[in-house]
Amino acid sequence: MLRPIRTVALLLVPALLLTACGCCSDDDGGADTEKAAAGYPLTLADCGHQVTLKSAPERAVSLNQGTTEILLSLGLQDRMAGTATWTDPVMKGLEKANASVPRLADNGPSFEKVLDAEPDFVTASFVSTLGKGGVATREQFEKLGVPTYVSPSDCAEGKDNDSGGDGSRSKPLTLDAVHGEVRDLARVFGVEARGEKLVARLKERVRTATSGPAASDVSLMYWFANSEAPYLAGCCGAPGAITRAVGAKNAFPDTHDEWPQINWETVADRDPDVIVLHDLNLAAMYCDRLLVLREGRAVAEGTPGDVLSAELIKDVYGVHARVTSEDGHPVIRFLRRGA
Repeated sequence: MLRPIRTVALLLVPALLLTACGCCSDDDGGADTEKAAAGYPLTLADCGHQVTLKSAPERAVSLNQGTTEILLSLGLQDRMAGTATWTDPVMKGLEKANASVPRLADNGPSFEKVLDAEPDFVTASFVSTLGKGGVATREQFEKLGVPTYVSPSDCAEGKDNDSGGDGSRSKPLTLDAVHGEVRDLARVFGVEARGEKLVARLKERVRTATSGPAASDVSLMYWFANSEAPYLAGCCGAPGAITRAVGAKNAFPDTHDEWPQINWETVADRDPDVIVLHDLNLAAMYCDRLLVLREGRAVAEGTPGDVLSAELIKDVYGVHARVTSEDGHPVIRFLRRGA
C-alpha cells in the first residue's frame, strides 16, 4: 500500500536561475564592434567539434528556446534571422526583442525552412537538435558553410546522450557550464563585454535566490510529466544544479538518468518534503497546497482551488486560460490569444 506523500507543490516560472532578464545597454556596443573585426577568424571547441567563423554572424538562427533567450539577453536580436522550438512564453523582459525576430516554427523546423532564412550561424540547446533525427546534423550545415554551436550543458563531461531518453550524467552539471555558454556566444558575436555583464547578473541572481532561509533539511522532487509513472529529475542535471545552489536535497540523488521514470511506491518511500513542478493541471489534481513563485518571490499560496485562477495564470505566466472545476479540483485550459 502506498503511504501518502506530503503534497506541497512549488510552481516555478521557467528559467528561474539559468537565464537573465533584459539585454545589455547599447553603451558598450561600439567597443564590442571595434574588437569584433580584429577577432576573426575565430575557432571554438564545442561538443567535440571545432567551430570556425570567418566573421561575426549577422543572420543567426537559434533552434531552441534556451539559446534564443541567451542571444536576446545579449542584445543580439538585430543579428538573428529566426528562432524555433518554443516550450514556454519568452522570458519577461525579452518580449520586445523577441517580437522583432522571425519565428520559423513553434516546434522543430524543417532543414529547408532553416535554410530559407539564409543563416550564417546556427545554435541549439541540445545535441539531439543537431543530430540524427533532429533538424539536421552539424555536418549537413557545415557542408553548406554554416557553422553550428550546441550548448555545452548538453555535452559537459560525464553527459551520455546515447543512454536512452534524455541521456544520463555521471558528473553533476554546474552553472559554470551556463556561464561558459554565455561567454562563448558573446565571443562568437564579438560582444564579450556584454557577455561578462550577463554572467555577472546571473551570479547576482543566484546570490539573491540563495540568501534566504537555509534549505538543508528540505528534500525536493522535480516532477516533469506523467501521472501514472512520473518522470522525475535525476541527480545531476539542471534541477540538481539549482538544488545544490539553494542547499536543499534531491529526493533521488542516486539516479543518474536525466529524467528517469519512477514508480509511485518509490516516491512514497523517499517521502519528499516538496514537489517542484510546472504542470498546473498535475498540481491541481494531486497537490493539497500550492506555492506559486514569480522571479523568486511568492505571489500566492493555498489550496489549488484558492490559488489557480485565470487572473493569476495571466499575471504570472503571461498566458490566457479558462479555469473550470472537475471532480472537486481546478482544470486549466490554455487559450489562444484573442480566444
